[in-house]
Amino acid sequence: MGAFYTLDGLGLVCFNVVMKKLLILLFFITGFSSSQTWGADFAKGFDAFKSGDYATALKEWTPLAEQGVARAQYNLGLMYSNGKGVIQDYKTAVKWYTRSAEQGYARAQFNLGLMYNTGKGVIQDYKTAVNWYTLAAEQGNAAAQANLGLMYNNGKGVIQDYKTAVNWYTLAAEQGDAAAQANLAISFAVGDGVIEDKVYAHMWANIARSNGSENASKILDILVKQMPPSQIEKAQDLARECVKKNYKGC
Repeated sequence: MGAFYTLDGLGLVCFNVVMKKLLILLFFITGFSSSQTWGADFAKGFDAFKSGDYATALKEWTPLAEQGVARAQYNLGLMYSNGKGVIQDYKTAVKWYTRSAEQGYARAQFNLGLMYNTGKGVIQDYKTAVNWYTLAAEQGNAAAQANLGLMYNNGKGVIQDYKTAVNWYTLAAEQGDAAAQANLAISFAVGDGVIEDKVYAHMWANIARSNGSENASKILDILVKQMPPSQIEKAQDLARECVKKNYKGC
């Protein structure tokens, strides 16, 4: 599903979660105002897509996208990225993502960053990926925050900066992003950007595992071999408290 970077015996989560996020095919907000005359057509396309009628979805969304509706542009990008109702075409996906992203649509900005990061439909360009991730991250997009943290951690497209990486991981982790939570666990485990703290590493890894991180269990397996039972118990207590606080201020 993506690269897996090793670091002092621990795996740095890369795109195991965010690549899955690219497969989220729709974004639909109910409650269109009466001035949004395109709302009915957008909804018709949405209903068609849900039923597997991709041809109708394409028919409804394409005119809207050409008129400049950012959500429709984004959805077309997703359809072309994933070959839903069309032949898979990353270049065309990038075209629609770009039009949507340039209007400030955060999800399109994230996906466009991912395309530049992975070199799909464009020449791989980490700096451009960082630019798009940053725009989406600043709007609160958790997946973009997680990936931006990874770029700073690895020094791709930016000067390597572990503290900035931790800052972005934390913002995403507080939104429940499992990949960011796992990466934050690694940062605490090895002391990158933060003071090394196995208890907090275990706490975040435990939370990440509960939120579906495929790598959190591996991280925990390594950590428990390095921690006395008292520390493990403390970490488990902290994890429970963190969940109660909705991951904020943990």
